[in-house]
Amino acid sequence: MSTYEKKKIDNDFKRFTSLNFEQPKKCKSLGQLQYYVRELTQKIKELKARFNYVPEKAFILLTEYNKKLNSLIFKNYQEVYSY
Repeated sequence: MSTYEKKKIDNDFKRFTSLNFEQPKKCKSLGQLQYYVRELTQKIKELKARFNYVPEKAFILLTEYNKKLNSLIFKNYQEVYSY
């Protein structure tokens, strides 16, 4: 795969995420974060199958969503089980 093709995939992915996803720090609910993680995972699988290439930004974004999701889960746990 050429550098041009990789750059095009990177730009297409960036456009896709800017139109369809909120930034992880702006997400407030578990359901929203779980949805984004699921959709992003599907997009990564799709890119891997079609092009055998996934932009690094995809994995970074997935990590950010998972980090925010785990943080909210822990916060909810603390609220439910604190004395």
